[in-house]
This record gives sequence, C-alpha cells and structure tokens, in this order.
Amino acid sequence: MPEFLLDGRSVPFEPGQTVMEAAIAAGIYIPHLCWHPAFEPHGSCKLCTVDIDGRPASACTRPAEAGMQVTSGSEALRRLRLRLTQMLFVEGNHFCPSCEKSGDCELQAMGYYLGMTDNHYPHFYPRRELDASHPDILLDRDRCIFCELCVRASRKEGKSVFALAGRGPQTRLVINSPSGRLGDSELDAGDEAAGICPVGAIVRRNTAYRVPIGQRRYDLAGIDEESLARERPLLGRADGPTED
Repeated sequence: MPEFLLDGRSVPFEPGQTVMEAAIAAGIYIPHLCWHPAFEPHGSCKLCTVDIDGRPASACTRPAEAGMQVTSGSEALRRLRLRLTQMLFVEGNHFCPSCEKSGDCELQAMGYYLGMTDNHYPHFYPRRELDASHPDILLDRDRCIFCELCVRASRKEGKSVFALAGRGPQTRLVINSPSGRLGDSELDAGDEAAGICPVGAIVRRNTAYRVPIGQRRYDLAGIDEESLARERPLLGRADGPTED
C-alpha cells in the first residue's frame, strides 16, 4: 500500500482515502467535529486542519498521496484548533453546567482535549428559536454548531428534514415541513438524523440524565480515545496498528 508521513509516522492508505480516513484507520486521532465516516466530508469546522508539505489543508477532504509530509500535532495547530473551538462556544449559547448533554457532548470534550480554560472571545448571545413541537424530539438551536451531520444523515435516509439557511451570523438550521416546525416533519425518533448531533441541539425526549453525570462517554474517556474506538470499525481497520 502507498504511504505518507504523519508527524513522522508512516501511514498506509488505500487509493481514494482522505488523510483523515487513513489516519483514523491507522489509529491516529486528528481532531474533528463535522466529519463522520458514514457521510461525505463537509469541511465546515476546520478543526482537522493539518499542514501538508508546509501548507494548511483539511484532513477530511484532502485525498491522501504517497510521500506527502503531514503535520497534525504541532503547538501552532493546537492553538488554531483551540481558537476555533472557542469561536464555536461564543457563537452559540452553550452553558455546559445546565445542559443534559454534558459529558456526552463532543464540543465540550474537544474543549477539554485542547486545554480550553476560557472563551477568549466575547459571547454573541444569539437569539435562536427552540422547537418543542415534536412529540419525541427536541430541537434547541442555541446549541447548534452547523456541522450539518443531521442534514447529511436525513438526506441519506431519503427525508431531507434538515437544512442550513442564511450566511455568516445569520446561518440557521431550518426544517423541511409545511409549517417549518419539527413536529410537522417526517423525522422519527429512530432516525439516524435524530441521534447523530454531536452537541445538544437535537435530543430525544425522555432520555435526559438516564446516565448519571460521571458515567457518560467523555467522563470515562477523552474524545481522542472514544472517537477512535467508535470510528475505526466503520473504516474496516479496527484490528490495525494503534497509536503509540
């Protein structure tokens, strides 16, 4: 198999794989929020930015090439990812102590992973609509990070319930239904789109706090360890080499 170097380590890849896919398959974690092995890459969060032959690129969209020199673990990239994570916190309304997703939230876990201790930027405090019209699912737009995972999942399921509208600070998650409300859409509680949200924007009703705080996913493992355990089997290399 062809190979490239990632932080000095040889990473084999199959033709057509991206840098992200090859790294995860080889047991090397590259921070990400909007990438998921089941969907086409979106490239919106930019947390997976790496340096390839001295130039920045998104690991989730850049095809792997033999002989490329990739850097992911530098201090400069850690600081970049920290600032991007801080921006995601202040652009929404994320109050972890009062959120039932605390301990299961990938944004919160990313903050811990990157050593985030403050928000750095002033809060936007956007006014976003809460949609409680669905009998089984709650949509809290305050927590949305516009990763489009729900959009891609629902499109894959043939329903296209979710979409993003607007640009910049006016970007918002919209619902494909006659009224624009979630309760009038085709979304079912069992849909993948109802459970794929990495934060607390889309939550199934009657499930909050069933797992006690202290026993949730990221209470028990860091996002790097948990992500590799969850995503590597989907890439078919779960028995391959692990990161040192």
